[in-house]
Amino acid sequence: MKSKAQMDTRTPNIEGTVRPQSAYARRWRQRYATRLLISDLVVLIGVVYLTQILWFGPGNAAVVVPEESRITDVSYWLLSAVLVAGWAWMLGLIDSRDFRVIGSGITEYARVTDASFRFFGGVAIIAFLFKIDVARGYLLISLPLGIVALLIERWAWRRWLIHKRKHGAYSARVLLVGPKASTSQLSKAMTRDHSAGLHIVGACIPGGKRVASHLPGSEIDVVGGVDDVQAALAATGADTVVITSAEELPPDKVKQISWGLEAGRQHLVLAPSIVDIAGPRLHTRPVAGLPLIHVETPKFTRGQRVVKRTMDLSLSIVGGIIISPVLLVLALMVKLTSPGPVLFRQARVGRRGREFPMLKFRSMVENAEDLLPSLMDQRDAGNDVMFKMMNDPRVTRVGRFMRRYSLDELPQVFNVLQGNMSLVGPRPPLRQEVEQYADHVHRRFLMKPGITGAWQVGGRSSLSWEDTVRLDLSYIENWTLLSDVIILFKTVKVALSPGDTAA
Repeated sequence: MKSKAQMDTRTPNIEGTVRPQSAYARRWRQRYATRLLISDLVVLIGVVYLTQILWFGPGNAAVVVPEESRITDVSYWLLSAVLVAGWAWMLGLIDSRDFRVIGSGITEYARVTDASFRFFGGVAIIAFLFKIDVARGYLLISLPLGIVALLIERWAWRRWLIHKRKHGAYSARVLLVGPKASTSQLSKAMTRDHSAGLHIVGACIPGGKRVASHLPGSEIDVVGGVDDVQAALAATGADTVVITSAEELPPDKVKQISWGLEAGRQHLVLAPSIVDIAGPRLHTRPVAGLPLIHVETPKFTRGQRVVKRTMDLSLSIVGGIIISPVLLVLALMVKLTSPGPVLFRQARVGRRGREFPMLKFRSMVENAEDLLPSLMDQRDAGNDVMFKMMNDPRVTRVGRFMRRYSLDELPQVFNVLQGNMSLVGPRPPLRQEVEQYADHVHRRFLMKPGITGAWQVGGRSSLSWEDTVRLDLSYIENWTLLSDVIILFKTVKVALSPGDTAA
């Protein structure tokens, strides 16, 4: 039996059927924002008052205020209440609870952090101008502790939200409008990512009719042509119109569609033809009434490389020391369970197309390379460029365990120390794979290959070749230090719970 929220998000039968958007669907944004506000307040009350009690004790300590500025004595209990209210207000003022940033991406977390620093910066300025002596330790502890607590709270809410969105709840109801090819392509990409909260309920394509037809390769109903958007909105209960290719629509059609939308309740989204470009590289600039989108060219400065290398070295040294007992145990397991060397060295292609010997724990029989040609026609995973086999007979029993949890890749930490690899980067390919690359795929060699990367946390063996390339190139062209940190955290999760993606 489906819940009311799930029933409300099903794609309707379009012909002659008009089902208005439910009250629940109309108000989910406000409800979720209210829940965030309440939980923010609970977290901040706990952090600020706990810090006060730890710093001053349970007594009634007072803030030191000069005589000329004093109206009455200010207790820290009152100051803590002001800090909590002001902090929560700033989180709302900077739109950290806006429906456009919740569910996916790092914008929500960045805004929480930014709002916190802005608020405490304002508190410091006010204290300085009015010569109010607020205990520095009280503020210095509250700020980082509060940020960490808020981020954990927002992360927990995001897990809950993504779970709901997998069943269609707490999502925008999307009507796609545009040519069949671009609409089909965008629908596949949006369907893969539930966290964005975009639930497709119909599509309007040129020449489309309100009959029981579907977009190619999907179960999304074609509910009409590009002139039927208003009727389609009423029939599907959609609250968001996504234009998949504005340049292929008739002149002024996008403007006409936007005029027909209800302000504040229905939204218009334009999907540019360029994909896999992160927000920091996109800038909108209005020129003569035209919203021009500037896309910055990817840059890899010496400073960026120094920062990335510094992180690689520091984490590799610390991590290598921590996992050294694990490396020793795995080495003994490999040595005692099958004949052959403990480490497997294989030539891989790295930055600028240079080959280097990549290290791994040996997970296959000693003559695995000689047996490969006889298995080429039996592959059941991977793709046309990379060989993968879910039940490869060359893999040893210990090797199968190590490969499932990516333990065989741990010796690559020494490749990182040598400078051949990075902790995070594109997948290190074999020379015979590189020989099959299309021209644009060689952009993977702009950065050092990584022990992990977007390809590993994005699906590993289950990915097609096109998706593997897309993830690697998107990572390279939009690299930030924060993206490396996020991928490292996701790698731990994937390694501990690999599911069916490991081979």
